[in-house]
Amino acid sequence: MIPKESLNEFYALHGQQHAKTGQFNVYRREDFMCSHHLPPVYRRDFYKISLISEGTGVIHYADKLINIDRPSIAFMNPLVPYSWEPTSQKQTGYFCLFTEDFVNPTLKNEGLSQSALFRAGDNHVFFPDDNSLKLLKPLYENMLNEIQSDYHHKYDLLRSYVQIIMHETIKMQPSKTLQQHSNASERISALFLELLDSQFFIDSPDRVISLKKAHEFARQLCIHTNHLNRALKQITGKTTTQWIAERTIKEAKSLLQFSSWNISEISYCLGFENSSNFIIFFKKQTGSSPSQFRRNIISIS
Repeated sequence: MIPKESLNEFYALHGQQHAKTGQFNVYRREDFMCSHHLPPVYRRDFYKISLISEGTGVIHYADKLINIDRPSIAFMNPLVPYSWEPTSQKQTGYFCLFTEDFVNPTLKNEGLSQSALFRAGDNHVFFPDDNSLKLLKPLYENMLNEIQSDYHHKYDLLRSYVQIIMHETIKMQPSKTLQQHSNASERISALFLELLDSQFFIDSPDRVISLKKAHEFARQLCIHTNHLNRALKQITGKTTTQWIAERTIKEAKSLLQFSSWNISEISYCLGFENSSNFIIFFKKQTGSSPSQFRRNIISIS
């Protein structure tokens, strides 16, 4: 019997395991107890496709919310924090989780990562009719059966099911019921800071941060850059660029102090095209070069 955790507790506890292993998995929504309190928004390092066949609730996404009052299918982006607030006791349907590692080059070329279903700024929630539901439910049941099988190529088959779900969804009408949060500036600021912090889990010189500039963060949050700047300035007193620079310097100092990576490796993983740009940036922000900072740290220790 699966423990009766809330969906969000499940994501927090088990989502990171999926992120580390790159596994795909699929579940029935009714196997988990949904909390009736708005949960904290978690950053999740995986894609999610959720089919809500019964139950109502609210999807909180960036500074918007979408009321779910009928069967729906939702596509969630790994980079953008979101949460689900159930408003009914009965919750049935399915959801599957998979990381970027599951999205092999073939599937990428066929449009998963860049699909409007996942791309920031596009609609992520769709309302299937009865005929579409009859088609989608067996696909999830097939995935539930396949994930338990010993078939050697089961993940290739699971990718095919994901593609079919995507193609069937593209035929549907997207949700047009987006509403604005009353505390939009606070929510935008919180989501930005969470998204910013998520970029800097750098554990390898081969890992490059995904978002580097203000407009890239704004695009992921589905808002205009000026809107993001106004919200941050109002709530924190700092601009988007200032926050990015401060967090980049913090990470640079940590890598210079605690890693053995050379300057070129550090500049690369922090998103600089060449090490000279990183050196200029670092010196402007701190008053010393990266090499000088590292020497001073070593001499002090």
